[in-house]
Amino acid sequence: MSENITLPAWTQEPRRVAIVHDWMTGMRGGEAILDVICELFPEADLYTLLQTDFEMSPTILNGRRVYTSYLQRLMEMPRFAKGYRSLLPLFPHAIQSLDLSAYDLILSNTHCVAKGVRKKTGAIHVAYVSTPMRYIWDMFGEYFGRGKTGLLTTLAAKLVRKPLQRWDVRSTSGVDHLIANSRFVQERIRKFWGRESTVIHPFVEPAKFENRFEAPKDFYLIVSVFAPYKRIDQAVEAFRRLDLPLVVIGKGQDEAKLKRLAAGAPKVRFLGGVSDEALGEFYRKAKAFVFPGLEDFGITPLEAMYNGRPVIAYGKGGLLDTVTESTGIFYPEQTVESLMEAVRMMEARLSTFRTEDARARAEGFTRDVFRRKYAEFLNGVLPKESPAKN
Repeated sequence: MSENITLPAWTQEPRRVAIVHDWMTGMRGGEAILDVICELFPEADLYTLLQTDFEMSPTILNGRRVYTSYLQRLMEMPRFAKGYRSLLPLFPHAIQSLDLSAYDLILSNTHCVAKGVRKKTGAIHVAYVSTPMRYIWDMFGEYFGRGKTGLLTTLAAKLVRKPLQRWDVRSTSGVDHLIANSRFVQERIRKFWGRESTVIHPFVEPAKFENRFEAPKDFYLIVSVFAPYKRIDQAVEAFRRLDLPLVVIGKGQDEAKLKRLAAGAPKVRFLGGVSDEALGEFYRKAKAFVFPGLEDFGITPLEAMYNGRPVIAYGKGGLLDTVTESTGIFYPEQTVESLMEAVRMMEARLSTFRTEDARARAEGFTRDVFRRKYAEFLNGVLPKESPAKN
């Protein structure tokens, strides 16, 4: 823990604090937040719906007690081994089955159900929310609309949508303090849950990248998982029409569809996953970073800016908190034509964007900044003296 961060002494005692995370299946953006929380509370126990064999950080796991729900046993069955999301209807019950009655402080980190854990009377629950569940609220169509999934999956999703929405709202009653990861998510919390929240932004990890800039080459860059709401299909089509080079790094459920779409676009290249070292090189050498999705926050645009590159982004969502006029171009409509016009603007204005401005903006969103703001928030809401243990 940083020397300048001090939390109430009782929160550093064993069996006083429980950290709750939706599931542990790899190190992504949500797990970066989890890593910081675990760093701040080394004696805390960790609860999660399920855990797979994917590697987690030493800060999260080393010497820490980790408890999973009964879904862990179901995951050992062959039919669920690679499809834990199919257990979604069971998530609310499973998270509430976890016994947290021994703890005085609960810190949940969630984009799904972790905020729904039950607590004892007098315990304090602080939830860090990456987003209310997109797939049961305003982005249901992006996940389960026509052509997105099979007919049976779509029908099942429609059946459970309303019950899950009711539970999602009701379960916030056990949360004392909500933290949103962006102003966009803050508004979604207000809209769907009727609750107020405080914004503390996630962060970029500078240690992943070399501390240098390079002259840009003749290509644009996307780094993303291939999920429908990321709208990479619009970028592929835009660059096909513009006949400009686009490099796409990532993988996911839409990969085959996107590659078929790119068959008529010889200047669009898919590279799959790459190492952090190679990723940094692509960031530094790109003309600009392209982000066509509606995102709750967006880490990859910050990574691009840290490496000195400007951003082209759809002008809604979490990127309004990070990208500025001096570090990128927003386009107003989530359409191919609007994106094409933004790329043309970037072609004309590229020389006006300074690498130093992009780096300086990204440096306002680092791990140390997040850790300090999260700790300051907790110090503002937690009692200095130890609560009586039941």
